[in-house]
Amino acid sequence: MTNPLLIGQGIPPFAAILPEHVIPGMTTLLEEVEQRLSVLEQSITALEAPTWEDFVEPLELISERIGWAWGVLEHLLSVKNSAELREVHRQVQPQVIQFFNRFSQSRPIYEGFKKIRHSDAWEGLDGAQQRIVTAALRDAELSGVSLDGALKEQFNQIQMELADLSTQFSNHVLDATKAFSMTLTQPDEVAGLPSSLLAIAAQAARLDGDGKATPEQGPWCITLDFPSYAPFMQHSRRRDLREKLYRAFVSRAASGNYDNTSLIQRILELRQRKAEILGFPSYGSLSLTRKMAGDVTRAEALLEELRQKSYPFAQQELEALREFARSQGEQQPLQHWDIAFWSERLRESKFEFTAEELRPYFPLEQVLAGLFGLIQRLFGVQVVPADGAAPLWHPDVRYFQILDEQQEPIASFYLDPYSRPMEKRGGAWMNDCLGRVRRRQGTEVVLRHPIAYLVCNQSPPVDDKPSLMTFGEVTTLFHEFGHGLQHMLTHVDFAGASGINNIEWDAVELPSQFMENWCYDRATLMGMARHYQTGETLPEHYFQKLLAARNFMSGSAMLRQLHFAMVDLELHHRYDPKGTETPAQVRSRLAAKTMVLPPLPEDQFLCAFSHIFAGGYAAGYYSYKWAEVLSADAFAAFEEVGLDNDGAIAQLGRKYRQTILGMGGSAHPMAVFEAFRGRQPSTEPLLRHSGLLVSAS
Repeated sequence: MTNPLLIGQGIPPFAAILPEHVIPGMTTLLEEVEQRLSVLEQSITALEAPTWEDFVEPLELISERIGWAWGVLEHLLSVKNSAELREVHRQVQPQVIQFFNRFSQSRPIYEGFKKIRHSDAWEGLDGAQQRIVTAALRDAELSGVSLDGALKEQFNQIQMELADLSTQFSNHVLDATKAFSMTLTQPDEVAGLPSSLLAIAAQAARLDGDGKATPEQGPWCITLDFPSYAPFMQHSRRRDLREKLYRAFVSRAASGNYDNTSLIQRILELRQRKAEILGFPSYGSLSLTRKMAGDVTRAEALLEELRQKSYPFAQQELEALREFARSQGEQQPLQHWDIAFWSERLRESKFEFTAEELRPYFPLEQVLAGLFGLIQRLFGVQVVPADGAAPLWHPDVRYFQILDEQQEPIASFYLDPYSRPMEKRGGAWMNDCLGRVRRRQGTEVVLRHPIAYLVCNQSPPVDDKPSLMTFGEVTTLFHEFGHGLQHMLTHVDFAGASGINNIEWDAVELPSQFMENWCYDRATLMGMARHYQTGETLPEHYFQKLLAARNFMSGSAMLRQLHFAMVDLELHHRYDPKGTETPAQVRSRLAAKTMVLPPLPEDQFLCAFSHIFAGGYAAGYYSYKWAEVLSADAFAAFEEVGLDNDGAIAQLGRKYRQTILGMGGSAHPMAVFEAFRGRQPSTEPLLRHSGLLVSAS
């Protein structure tokens, strides 16, 4: 059998990779890389002074060989999930984790890096190479390279169990989201719902087996998938149905076959034990040693500064919402399922527009044209469609190339834009398909261009309408593209520090959040916001209202993120898994100072908090706010030269490309930021952009 998982290079042939390839392919691959690692270990041990070429590059090739196959499997699990793929993934995951443990705990490899660090050649290495070596030594120590005997065995068991629990957690959230649906058949049950949601709900009903469902006549199937859930909560006039949907949403994966409660407890126990084995008082302390903040105290100081600024605003916003609801005849005290509904009514009343009114001005093709125009204006690169030039995993996926000033290709990316709740996990993300690296192959030096995966879950095309995006979906696309730019516009030639590699986790959101600011820039917004039927540009009054509404409920939005971040740090730094308090009680305790409306007793939000229990944000959710300080300050540099000053913007954009986007993980994020801004970051631009600078009174 020719197994596509053994190709090991280039763009994966997604459609050719089947579940039956996984076990034989990964088994063969693991035997091969195990043998190659053993040979390298022997050769390095014999060398007095290993060099980059005879040690680091062969090591990278081994890592890439296994990483290519495992990376495409993890990707397919996210975008084309199936019971068959899950099962084979579950079967091979322990062996893969075992190899990664063996790789990261190799004493000969660790000693090889130490030899390079203390060799005469050290000073001759590029700054990026030095950072890679330093990080490799640190990561080996944090991966248990110094452990022996029973302790090493326990550590490796923990690593393996954590990987399995993470996959289980993610699958439970996906399954629990899929398991709930609410079918509506009566006109009064859909009162207030926008036509875009009725179309999505009728399409969902057809997928569910009712071939005659129409947006006008129903039935309508409402799900917990975000493009269905969020607009229903904002617009449904049926308070009882909002309550039903809200309670289902906040109790996802908290009972029955998909219950994540015990998984959370076990994950926290294992992370704490892992930290103790490595000599850290908490998993938070362990996690922060690899981050820009450096320690939990600094991260918490920023969160507390922002909390104190935003809490009074959030209190005022809730009181204003209560008053508005009362003025509109609402006699019941506001509950959680009322907040989105009345916020949307207040926004419409205050700014005289609805989010739905804007959708027709944001068809996906037009938004992409505007985004690509901005990229050319700022960074001098051109994005061109390359559909048909690369294999796809779904017909809706697009493929694009990025060309430099000389019209030469320098990078590519996939865009998977639409929600597919039956097989694709929720949220939006960027991941690397291939990273940039320059290496000698025989007599030639070959440059491999980077390729990114950009994945969103926006409203799909329905019937004869294209994908009409909410403004929130537009900012999400810009956000993910920011991550993609850092991966694709890197100029670092060493794999370990190119693109997003080796960037401290709390700095990695800088370029993504930076891009969101451009959605409020006149030239950018007006350049892409055109009515999909008439071609009419977004009327000026809408632009002014969008600007005015930017900071609507911003205290509440800030506080929500701070709540997530503070709960995350508390669970990973102070929480005692052996104590009497449960994770849910920790969350309730912190809610007293981070939520102005206490959570419901049955709110089991943690059971669906995939960022920290199934993603990379454990003891790192604060990174969103930490990086937002950096991104707001970086955007302030463009504001200072004048957003309509094309020459200055282009000049500054090239500097941003050269530093923030280009330098990747070749230098510490603070040094990279200072190279762009000329100073350390300030919180003032973030508070100003959020409308939280003036004192609450």
